[in-house]
Parts: sequence; structure tokens; C-alpha cells
Amino acid sequence: MTASTGRTPRGEDVARPPRTERIAQPTERITVALIPKAGEDLQRLQERTSLSKTDITNRAITLYEFIDAQLRAGRDVLIRDGKTGETQLVRIL
Repeated sequence: MTASTGRTPRGEDVARPPRTERIAQPTERITVALIPKAGEDLQRLQERTSLSKTDITNRAITLYEFIDAQLRAGRDVLIRDGKTGETQLVRIL
């Protein structure tokens, strides 16, 4: 999975197709009841990113699938602070 910044996980620039080529047609519709914390987080994400609830949900599911696949393959998921260089292990319970 490549970040939306147009860079690979190693920081290399990658060519991205125009936005119109990346938009997929909906294949499934769902209704979701969010717990209060998730609803608040969704609202903050919308305000910070200007993305729709649909875009945020699609990205969240895709990110979760990627992380789950990496963990099931025996890999670690790490977060590194760009300023301090501190690295933390990400655990999803």
C-alpha cells in the first residue's frame, strides 16, 4: 500500500494516475452504527482532511486490511518519529 503522498514506504517518489482514473465505482453499500468515540474521531478526520465519510471509511478499511495482512505474515508495523528518530511498535488488539 502506498501512502497518499505519492511516495513509497521508503520515501521514493512514484507516478500516480490522475484522480479520475483512481476512483472506483461502489460495489457494496453498508450502514454502520458508530460508538461515540468513533463518531467523534470521524468528525475530527473530516474537519482535518476535508474528506467525505465515505472516503475516510474506504481508506480506513484498506489500511486495516493492509496492516492485518502484514501482521499475519509475521511482520511488525512500526511508527518512527521523524524529528527524534524514536520508533514504536504498533499493536492492534
